[in-house]
Amino acid sequence: MKQHIFAAALGLSAVTLPSVGAQAQTVAELQKQINELKAMVAAQAAANAPRRGTRGMVLTARNTDAGTIPAAGRPVVSAASPVHHKTAAEHAAEHPFHIEDPETWWPAIVPPDYDPLIDKPGTAPKTWFERIQIRGYTQLRGNEFIAGDRTAPAGISRLRGVNDGGITDKNNFTFRRVRLIIQGDIHERVFLYLQPDFAVSVAGQSGTEQRLHFAALRDAFADVFLDDERRTKLRFGQQKVPYGWENLQSSQNRLALDRSDGINSAVPGERDIGITAYYTPWHVQAIWDRLAKSGQKLFGNYGTFGVGIYNGQTINRVEQNDALMVAGMVTWPFELDGLGPWAKGQVVEFGASAYHNRFRPEVRLTPTAGTTLGARDFEDARLGLHAILYPQPFGIQAEWNWGRGPEFDVATRTIQSKGLEGGYIQAMYKVDDSPVGPFYPYLRFQHYDGGYKSSVNTPRLASDEVEVGIEFQPIKQVELTLAYAKRRANEADERRFGRAEGDLFRGQLQINY
Repeated sequence: MKQHIFAAALGLSAVTLPSVGAQAQTVAELQKQINELKAMVAAQAAANAPRRGTRGMVLTARNTDAGTIPAAGRPVVSAASPVHHKTAAEHAAEHPFHIEDPETWWPAIVPPDYDPLIDKPGTAPKTWFERIQIRGYTQLRGNEFIAGDRTAPAGISRLRGVNDGGITDKNNFTFRRVRLIIQGDIHERVFLYLQPDFAVSVAGQSGTEQRLHFAALRDAFADVFLDDERRTKLRFGQQKVPYGWENLQSSQNRLALDRSDGINSAVPGERDIGITAYYTPWHVQAIWDRLAKSGQKLFGNYGTFGVGIYNGQTINRVEQNDALMVAGMVTWPFELDGLGPWAKGQVVEFGASAYHNRFRPEVRLTPTAGTTLGARDFEDARLGLHAILYPQPFGIQAEWNWGRGPEFDVATRTIQSKGLEGGYIQAMYKVDDSPVGPFYPYLRFQHYDGGYKSSVNTPRLASDEVEVGIEFQPIKQVELTLAYAKRRANEADERRFGRAEGDLFRGQLQINY
């Protein structure tokens, strides 16, 4: 076959060659044309030849190692005729968004041309398991009392933290988190995400002493994209509830050691089982991509708009009623370049979130004397606002929320639905270049007054705290945070009264992998 193709091509070349008298052609030029024709024939033959294994066997869908045609493989674009698809940044540059000009609103939101997942030209499409990635991080902590109520008699509050069980009068080092994340695209329109935590404490294993380092499920969800541009998606499974900017931000990226009591008390553990719809315009995604490239600590792509329904009993707890929790969030970044040279590159982000729920608290099997508690549902609803000026180099981050929720009433010895409010304000400074690598000093004030629904009998939690700290990142895989905190709060236990005070020195080493 190759000989026939070569002969035909050579004959065609001979016919089209001009006569010797009309044009003198050198032997070198003729040889060059022959070599080009040979290369064309070889390429055609290689393209038509069947693919063979190491033993010479022709490979088919049934006898490959995968055992199946990679139907979930990414579309491959030919290397001979590459097609350029617009990126989010290119689309945003062509269609700038200006809040004062309504005519720019719609072009900024409309997505550009489809940009598919593309394998390298000349390679076979990847099977779904070849696109799975494994990563994670580990946080080793040490908490040390400088002064204050590290211990107290029975019935009196001790200085403790609801977001860190390692703050006790006996602990030295603890694992705060040991996370392993498995993620990847198993199809062009399906993304899978699994995350267990291997640093969970479990009570009731042997007397009253806790046992450490059990594995517990944190995330298990799949994103199903509704459009080719992957701007709109439905998320199914155990996932973060879209309430509170800080709640959605990963602990791997958060600057302060713990989330604030005022925001995290809305959804302790941040997660529940349910379904969420997310949408992110290209203009917004382009801004977030630029911020991520510059090393900013973002909240993760949970969409500009997100709304969903959930069980409502928070993470890893049995559903106690047939009511559903409804939650939603909207957040939008604004580029401030138009304000003048001083604001070049600056981005400020504003947003709001809200939820409504019917929550059934856990009650003690042996309640305190005089207590009358029963299994019933309580109204649980909040509205929150957030604002972030990304540190370039100075930044401010703030959130506050208000609402109602279950709270233990000391006077009547019952759980009632009561008002609550709280939040935080944080200032930070970003230094990119130094002898010790990038570092972030920060200062945060937080306040909360309301019920803590994930504790037994939903005790009142009244806390005020000032924390000053600094995070170093000498290399990408290692982060060290040192912090001093002055805290005044009651213990989250309705059997203890008063507010404890004290000073804490805290350190955390985080390993990213």
